[in-house]
Amino acid sequence: MQSIINTEQAQAWNGYEGEHWARNQDRWDAVNAGFNTPLLDAASVGPGDRVLDVGCGAGQTTRLAARRAHGGHALGLDLSAPMLAGARRAARREGLDNVSFTQGDAQTHPFAPASYDVAISRYGVLFFADPVAGFGNIARALRPGGRAAFICGAYPEANEWLQAFAALGDLLPLGGFGAPGGPGMFSLADADRTCEVLSAAGFDHVEARRIETYGTWGRDAADAAAFLLDSGPGRHLTSQVTPETREQAHTRLTETLRPHEKDGTLRLRSAALLVTGAREPTPSPGGGGAVCQGRGELRG
Repeated sequence: MQSIINTEQAQAWNGYEGEHWARNQDRWDAVNAGFNTPLLDAASVGPGDRVLDVGCGAGQTTRLAARRAHGGHALGLDLSAPMLAGARRAARREGLDNVSFTQGDAQTHPFAPASYDVAISRYGVLFFADPVAGFGNIARALRPGGRAAFICGAYPEANEWLQAFAALGDLLPLGGFGAPGGPGMFSLADADRTCEVLSAAGFDHVEARRIETYGTWGRDAADAAAFLLDSGPGRHLTSQVTPETREQAHTRLTETLRPHEKDGTLRLRSAALLVTGAREPTPSPGGGGAVCQGRGELRG
C-alpha cells in the first residue's frame, strides 16, 4: 500500500470500524442499497467504461458498476483490509472477472493520469484530511471530460437513524454527534461548500441534489438498536458510560425505533447529497469555476 495521509481513518477502518462493517456487510448494504441505482445512473456507467469506486468498502457498488461496464473494468479502492477481503470474496462468488480491489488512500494513491472514465463513491469520500487534495487526485485519474458521482451524507434532521440517537442525549455523550464538519459522515453536508471543493479540485458542471431513500436496519426495533449501538459511532459513545447506562440506552433506542417496525423488518429514511461533476476537458489554473446547481429532490 502506498503512503497514507489519512492515518486516523486508516486506523479506524483497519480496526473495530472496518471489522464491524466487514462482519455486517450484508446488513450495511441493505441499509444503503437505495442509493445504488441513483448513483450509477447519475454517473452514466455503461459498457466499456473504466470505473473507479472510491472508498468502496465491501465492494457492492464496485460490483454493480462492473456489471454495467461489461467490456470495461471497475476498480474499488479503500483503506480497509477487512472490508476489501470481503469484497474480493463476493466478486469471486459472483463470478465477476472485470473487477479488482486495491488497498490505498485515495488522497495520495498514485493513479495513472486520465486512466478512468468514471469515478463513483457511496459515502466513501467523506474522510479526506484535505478534501481539495483528495478530489484533485481523483480528478487527475479521470480522462478529460470524464464524469463523477458521489453520495455524501447530509440533512441530519432527515436521517431517521440519527434522530433516533438524539433521543439518547441524557444517557450518552452525544456532543456534536452528527454535526457537519470533517472528516466524518457529514463533512460534505453543505452543498455550496461541497460544490466549491469539487470546483477547486478540477471538476466542472458540478451539481448537488438532495436524495432520500429507505434502508433496512434490522428485523425489529431491538435488533436495529443493538446494531446501531455496536457500530463504530455507537460503540464510541457507549464506551464512555457504564454497562447499566448502555442497557438503558438500548432499551430507550428500541422504544424510539418501535414505530418503524413493519412486516418483519425495520426501515429508516436516509437523506444525502448526490453530487455530480465532470473532469475539465482543458484544466485551468483556477479550477472548474463550477457553481452549485439543481436543488431538486430524488426519492428512492
